[in-house]
Amino acid sequence: MASRKTTQPKRDTEDKYSILLPTYNERENLPLIVWLLVKYLGESGFNYEIIVIDDGSPDGTLEVAEQLQKIYGGDKILLRPREKKLGLGTAYIHGMKHATGNFIIIMDADLSHHPKFIPEFIQKQKEGNYDVVSGTRYRGDGGVYGWDLRRKLISRGANFLTQVLLRPGASDLTGSFRLYKKSALESLVERCVSKGYVFQMEMIVRARQLNFTIGEVPISFVDRVYGESKLGGNEIVSFAKGLLMLFATT
Repeated sequence: MASRKTTQPKRDTEDKYSILLPTYNERENLPLIVWLLVKYLGESGFNYEIIVIDDGSPDGTLEVAEQLQKIYGGDKILLRPREKKLGLGTAYIHGMKHATGNFIIIMDADLSHHPKFIPEFIQKQKEGNYDVVSGTRYRGDGGVYGWDLRRKLISRGANFLTQVLLRPGASDLTGSFRLYKKSALESLVERCVSKGYVFQMEMIVRARQLNFTIGEVPISFVDRVYGESKLGGNEIVSFAKGLLMLFATT
């Protein structure tokens, strides 16, 4: 496969990127994802902050985050923990309240989303002044690595059903690697009612309703190396219910 060559996006000294990292039992993954974020954003000259939103992880994730804050500084690593798991959507809302950037980047902390794609997100946003830039596994040279056939079928099936029922105009609705204008994200979260994994899907659907512009960047999604996947039967049932809710209300 040919290597990806990305033209460095034009820097705007007034732009700042707030990366929201919701965590739950990510003790092993957090140091590496933070190091990669610092590498790709710092070396590219972007103004950024990393906001860690830990939901009471029993494995000591918050303690690791505190050590990382000492290493990289309190201006780069902000800790905004919560006492318990309250849902992915509410974690983003909580983190956004503390974000000082005019752009928000959401991603997983389990190394399934590689920070090397973030400069491409930023470049894409600048090219079209998009309100949202979403990573897609289903276009261009995007893909999924490390999943068994069952997981791939679930993901493809969920995305196909969503495309048929909602016709959102975006190729990957269940992904969670995105860049938003902060003003757009604030408008979207005011209207979204879903929690958990359905939250990501509803965000794109509501964005289309509000006539927000959406750009896409192909990404490679890699299954987590450390820890256990959060995807289970409850999440699948929640997704099905959320899809039906959106179909009935849009």
